Amino acid sequence: MMIKRKIGFLLLAGLFFNVLKMGATDGGGLPVPPVFKDTASLQAYSIKYTPDGMKDAGNIVFKKVFSDRNGVVLIQSSRGLLKRSGGQFLYPGQLVPDVSYLPIVDKKISSLGLYQNQFVFADDKAILSNAWAGKLYSLHTMPDVTLLSGGDDFSFLISNGTSVQYIKDSKLLFEWKSEEKLVDILFDKKSNLFWLLTAKSISAFNPGDKKVYPKYTGDGLTCFGLAGNINEILVGTHNGYFKLNGGTGKKSAEINNALPCRDLTVIKNVDNRIWFGSVNGAFTQEPDGKFKYYASKRWLPGNSVNDIAAGSNHSVLVLTSKGLGEIHFEPMTLHDKAMYYEQQVRDRHIRHGFNATITRMKNGNVNTGSLEDSDNDGLWTCMYLGGEVFRYAATKSPEALDNCRESLDAIERLYTVTKIKGFPARSFERRGYAVADTQVWKHAEDPEWDWKSTTSSDEAIGHMFVFGAIAELIDDPAMKAKAIRLMDGLMQHIVDHQFYMIDWNGEPTRWGRWNPEYVNAMPKNVGDRKITSSNIVSMLQTAYHFTGKKIFKEKALELMNKYGYLENLMRPMKEIGLAPGDAGDLAKLLSDGWNHSDDEMYFLGYWGLYRYALNDTLKAKFKASILDHWQIERPEKEAAWDIFTAITGVKQFDLDEATWYLQKYPLDMIEWKVTNSERKDVVFIPQNFRNQTIKEVLPPDELPINRHNSNRFDLDGGDDNGITEYSAGDIWLLPYWMGRYLKIISAPVNNVHAAAGPMNKGVGR
Repeated sequence: MMIKRKIGFLLLAGLFFNVLKMGATDGGGLPVPPVFKDTASLQAYSIKYTPDGMKDAGNIVFKKVFSDRNGVVLIQSSRGLLKRSGGQFLYPGQLVPDVSYLPIVDKKISSLGLYQNQFVFADDKAILSNAWAGKLYSLHTMPDVTLLSGGDDFSFLISNGTSVQYIKDSKLLFEWKSEEKLVDILFDKKSNLFWLLTAKSISAFNPGDKKVYPKYTGDGLTCFGLAGNINEILVGTHNGYFKLNGGTGKKSAEINNALPCRDLTVIKNVDNRIWFGSVNGAFTQEPDGKFKYYASKRWLPGNSVNDIAAGSNHSVLVLTSKGLGEIHFEPMTLHDKAMYYEQQVRDRHIRHGFNATITRMKNGNVNTGSLEDSDNDGLWTCMYLGGEVFRYAATKSPEALDNCRESLDAIERLYTVTKIKGFPARSFERRGYAVADTQVWKHAEDPEWDWKSTTSSDEAIGHMFVFGAIAELIDDPAMKAKAIRLMDGLMQHIVDHQFYMIDWNGEPTRWGRWNPEYVNAMPKNVGDRKITSSNIVSMLQTAYHFTGKKIFKEKALELMNKYGYLENLMRPMKEIGLAPGDAGDLAKLLSDGWNHSDDEMYFLGYWGLYRYALNDTLKAKFKASILDHWQIERPEKEAAWDIFTAITGVKQFDLDEATWYLQKYPLDMIEWKVTNSERKDVVFIPQNFRNQTIKEVLPPDELPINRHNSNRFDLDGGDDNGITEYSAGDIWLLPYWMGRYLKIISAPVNNVHAAAGPMNKGVGR
């Protein structure tokens, strides 16, 4: 996990969205979209260490953490010195007693520090180190040292919380007793002062004149750190932090409590960035002034932070009440990230060719989980399959083609396992392993298998999206023919049954309904009327485009012109809202808030709606409808919707926001419990129909793991036990590879592959 010296440049340049603005036209008068130049930026991930193997591990108190010039990490704890054992991304390591040097093990080490990037210890007799050929052995007379800080020329200030001694070369140069318990000691090399913190005061010890100078008096002080400017100190409290001018002893700014968590425990300057620890996670301030928040087991073993330190290769060590979180920042292009996610899918998330979820894991251990079926096996697989289709179209990767072939086989079997012409199952599973719900699960003719009924419109639009993409973009004749045959069968089934999907019992499924009598019974402002019309027109156009069967074109025009489906699908999104008071119960149920599953269905359908439009007049109308929808989605900064919008050829589709989403999505896709609703650094807004909770959406790596059918303004979610890992197949790979195919995301430029990083260390190989 080596990070090159280029990292300083990457922090300044690579983290910003590097978008090349191309010429205004392509030479033929058509607008040319912007292109994201895929250079490396820093991708964060965490390696966690806990004391699980130690006796009575839950009662260990973790005090301090340091990393020396060799990258060795030591932790001061109530069980003595601890070190890391094992550990890699997604595979937590352990904290174990440090027995590497027996003479240190046998001493009564009570405090740990770092001096000139070397470990320094305090026991009941001396300040000592294994560095400098062991020559540092400075005697003291304080048997219970708890605080240790080094000054100039191997001088040290030590304390047991009340008494203070200034030691150099075994000589006691100064001794002082504090009236209050000392919380921390810092040495500021720029001012040659030691700073002393209590819960009510800050003082400065000047080694020059051996005097202690009171500087500030207050209440509720919890921690402090050096800001980097001479004589400027950041002081933490239970209600935020403030800046203190060490020279004058006055606050240089009012308290800042617009923080992810106000109750601070640690302030540290790490690689010239200020990091804050709190009772609920760690955070650092970004160049734009926003706070980057690291909380939950995605990042840390526990949320109560005891210490923070610089690690090797620009990592950050966050010591919590439950163990150590080691946050790494790896240079990765989007292509690097895609290759990691591709491996994640293939390693753990393929079930019979389906793109599936792992569940029943124990505390986030991906080796303890099992693949499970889903109501939407077909939909999630079609989204993954669509990503692989675009990958193949962009790169001609043989692996991508093999992935397409395998997943298309799974989708095909959804149609054959039911023995109902043109009707796909939701899923299938070996008999005896699916949920025993005989109203939903049905026995297949093959006694080894069951299939899941009640197939929905979500499945149908997902199928038609990917069938069209395969038929257009895959140059394998057999796969192309299979996709066309399957789309033909599905749409003929729907047309033959008056725009219903007919289940095993001869009845329409709950949500497989596009019939005008059903659709137009909804009030005009109910979203289901618009989405259903948009989807069925897209599906019929796709089927006509590739089969040439006139019935599909005729039915599409009939629905649009005779039954008002064109008007329905063109209805502006601003008109969609709550059903009127006299509407039916179903309309009210479907309009109690914005439906993000509908967003997913809309945009998957836009591929066929726009790309296979029956004529240019309709294509222009459909483009206007897509852009109208996209405008209302923009606050979510959802990469999939932004990149789907790019199919219309517009220059403005929020490429910056789309690539921000792709860059910030966490590598750890375990559904850890995440809580943001208590944060004080975000601006909440009044309740609204779209369920937008805060003024500006948070980065994906601070939010719960969710698919595209979820609200990106949902601040809380997940499970603290880490029982589920999502697949990147239907979440991240689809928008990325679609962007590559559309040439709005470039191939990697000056690629810095993280060859030693999480791609090779986090997949269990």
